[in-house]
Amino acid sequence: MNELVKTGILGLDEILHGGIPRNNNLIVEGPPGSGKTTLGLGFIYHGALDCDEPGAIVSFELDPAKLLRDAAGFDWNLQGLIDVGKIKIIQTSPAVLLSEFRSDDGAFAASLVAMGAKRLLIDGLTPLRLYAEVNDKPFREDVHLLIEGLTRLGVTTMVTAEKDESLTGVLAHERFVFDTIISLTREENRRRAHRRLTVMKSRGQDFIEGSHTMRIEPGKGVHVYRRAQSRPLGSLVQPTSEERLSTGSASIDAMMDGGVYKGSVTLVSGISGTGKTVLSVQFLTNAIREGHKALLVSLDEHPAQLMRNAKSLGFDLQGMVEAGQLFIHYESPLELELDVHFDRIVKLVEEQDIDCVVFDSIAVYEMTSRNEVADYLYALATFFKNRLATTLFNYESPELLGVSQISEELKGSHLVDNIILLNYVEVSTVLRRAIAVPKVRGSRNTQVTREYTIGVGGLLLVEEDGSDASGAVPQLPFSSYYGLLSRSPSRQSPLIEEAVVTGAPLPASADLPAEKPR
Repeated sequence: MNELVKTGILGLDEILHGGIPRNNNLIVEGPPGSGKTTLGLGFIYHGALDCDEPGAIVSFELDPAKLLRDAAGFDWNLQGLIDVGKIKIIQTSPAVLLSEFRSDDGAFAASLVAMGAKRLLIDGLTPLRLYAEVNDKPFREDVHLLIEGLTRLGVTTMVTAEKDESLTGVLAHERFVFDTIISLTREENRRRAHRRLTVMKSRGQDFIEGSHTMRIEPGKGVHVYRRAQSRPLGSLVQPTSEERLSTGSASIDAMMDGGVYKGSVTLVSGISGTGKTVLSVQFLTNAIREGHKALLVSLDEHPAQLMRNAKSLGFDLQGMVEAGQLFIHYESPLELELDVHFDRIVKLVEEQDIDCVVFDSIAVYEMTSRNEVADYLYALATFFKNRLATTLFNYESPELLGVSQISEELKGSHLVDNIILLNYVEVSTVLRRAIAVPKVRGSRNTQVTREYTIGVGGLLLVEEDGSDASGAVPQLPFSSYYGLLSRSPSRQSPLIEEAVVTGAPLPASADLPAEKPR
């Protein structure tokens, strides 16, 4: 088996399953600003610092002072490694470098041998191509000469190259002669730059395919976040449990045949103001009371606002956070990148051994990346199921009255185990809240619609006499109303609706339906 060389680039070795085969020749291609030189500098710097592998940098365009300046921006002491002979910067021209490779005893090869170089960065291949064009020489021959010379040196080499779509045909030959190809992209989206890294091929090893998020971060340099969809399923047998967790409401638990199974995923859908976040806090508070560790991933509200609102309903989130029982992870939707977000959540859950999680609200993921959201949520659900962590996905429904579908992009039946619908019901001229539980896997859930209020303690279901857990009698129940799952609820005279509910006599001109709606 080939010995693997760690690149030292955060996240890249994970994608390469440990590193690249020793003596492989890599080409890193991408447009200007995609991070080619920064990645190459990190490869040399971390090799010398962390792996005791001296390296050389060959630059055709950037002078050493600029390379040192760029490295200092990431807190890399490149000069210190140069002073102790671990790194060497060579500024030269394509003509001189090629002539060195044509010679058996060139000074270039001798200097690499003298310093014990194990790594080499050539930044970049484009000047070599331009040199060949100006001098009317076949670029293909120069590339072969370069590869043969690098092979003789016995170093692991990274070469950067500008990717110009107009030169695809000309540059295609490089894809055959280099052992490893890493492609970088940079695009503007919502006034922000998004970088991606893809390993196109790497001889002698397996790697994680697909497009991965790449960032250039202060103090770190290049940081690659593997795509969330590539997370392994772990054991072929997914763990399950007979244990149930309470939602925090005995009445809702009864509707769900005893609560939610440990390790299940529940979708809570409803328009703004129906109490999705309240139910989430209710669930997490009860879970903490039962000895679980909890995480609230907030994409809608800042933690300070969450804590203030929860306090008004009797929930001490601040105290639970200070006690290390609850973690609140907040990210602004404007700055969200799914792979980065996923990586942060996974590390937090694993480090703190969290087993109860709420996402509020996953509609933000749709806004961030509509094309990737289904795969992303599937990766999240799989990760938590494999840990037997109980999860709630809150979803902001776009419909004020009635529910015709959860989402065009999110087909929840295969993704989640349980579905809780929260909605408004218009009875006469009054908006009232209703809850229904259409799906609970492995359970005999109650197929009824119940009214609820929001008060101290969270969601309080209204009983048949119109009272809720607070003891108040707000209004008569709406058991005669139908339409929670209807896109266009039936409308009729408020006087008729009142008569249907109360049994009061109808006005002479009113026509009562022949059958009581259900």
